[in-house]
Amino acid sequence: MAHHGGSDPESEPNTGLYNPYQDLNLQVPINNLYRLPTSPEFLFAEESLHQRRSWGENLTFYTGSAYLGGSVSGAAVGLFSALRNFEQGDTLKLKINRILNSSGHTGRSWGNRIGVVGLIYAGMESGVVAVTDRDDVWSSVAAGLATGALCRAARGVRSAAVAGALGGLAAGTVVAGKQVLKRYVPI
Repeated sequence: MAHHGGSDPESEPNTGLYNPYQDLNLQVPINNLYRLPTSPEFLFAEESLHQRRSWGENLTFYTGSAYLGGSVSGAAVGLFSALRNFEQGDTLKLKINRILNSSGHTGRSWGNRIGVVGLIYAGMESGVVAVTDRDDVWSSVAAGLATGALCRAARGVRSAAVAGALGGLAAGTVVAGKQVLKRYVPI
């Protein structure tokens, strides 16, 4: 709110702020009504000890993020595929149609595949945290390892082991990168 005259309305003797509660005879200082907490409030003290998303929020976040990332990546791959497949006599309308079809199809299939990986990872991470009662880098690495192994289990033990190692490495890298960003990048 702009103040005219260059002075604070509370400091001038003839002016004051309107207080809608002045006639209610409240025993609480009015200024405390507008001082809202900046940290989350918890119903039980035990909830405040665990600074973490719930399993449902975790599931929604990882699945949605993975689907979005997979869809965007797949759409980009589909765009380049469509650009590569242009033919000499294609009209502009046909080129646009080819781009939209290829981007949509590839984006949708990549989004679904990577979204399922995010869903499995979220379930594994929530399970590991529930069993160990710890939420640290190693929980994420174990969830990535289990996710990679589970996603490739149908292709054999060797493929599952390699995918598990890559999944654990990827999860560890992402969590470590997140910690580095939190520590060294001011927000």
